[in-house]
Amino acid sequence: MSQQTSEEALITPLFSSETIQERVEEMGREIAKEYRVATRNSPLAVVAVLKGAFMFAADLLRAISLPCTIDFISASSYGSEKTSSGKLTLRHTLSLADRHVLLVEDIIDTGLTMQVLTREVMEMKPASLKICTLLDKPHARKHPVEIAYTGFMVPDTFIVGYGTDYNERYRELPAIGVLRS
Repeated sequence: MSQQTSEEALITPLFSSETIQERVEEMGREIAKEYRVATRNSPLAVVAVLKGAFMFAADLLRAISLPCTIDFISASSYGSEKTSSGKLTLRHTLSLADRHVLLVEDIIDTGLTMQVLTREVMEMKPASLKICTLLDKPHARKHPVEIAYTGFMVPDTFIVGYGTDYNERYRELPAIGVLRS
C-alpha cells in the first residue's frame, strides 16, 4: 500500500483511474460508431484543448477505432485563483476546412472557452464540429454549449487530477477529485 502524499490528502476522490478508463473506452466506441461512415475519406480531426485535455485526448484517441489526426489549441481563461478570469487567450495553427472535427476538453464549466473555441473553429469551415468533454459542470454554465459526448457530470466545485489542475498542480494524478479549501 502506498502512502498518501500531503497533496493527495487535500483531494476528495470523485472518480478512480479505473472508472475513468472504462468511461473513456465507452466514449471512444460511441465516437467511432458515429463517425465510421463520415470519416471514410478523411481521418477524424481530434483537437485537444491544452493543457487540461492532453491526458484525456491521448486515452480517447487510443479508444477510437478509426483513423484520426491530433492537433492542439491552447485556451486559457483561468488566472491564479480558482475562478475564470472572463478573458480568453487562444493559440493555435489549425487548418480544419472540410474536416470532421471533434473538439476535446477536460472540463466545461461556464462555457466561455467552448463558446469562443466553437466560433473560432466554425470560421475555418469544417464539415462538422462536435464537442467532447470528460467533465461537465452544468450548474456553473453561463454560456450555452452543445456537448455531444460527456464523460461525467460533476458538482460546481474545483476539480483536479487526470490533466485538470489548480495553479499547474495535480495534473499528474491518475484519478479525479475535488480540491478541498
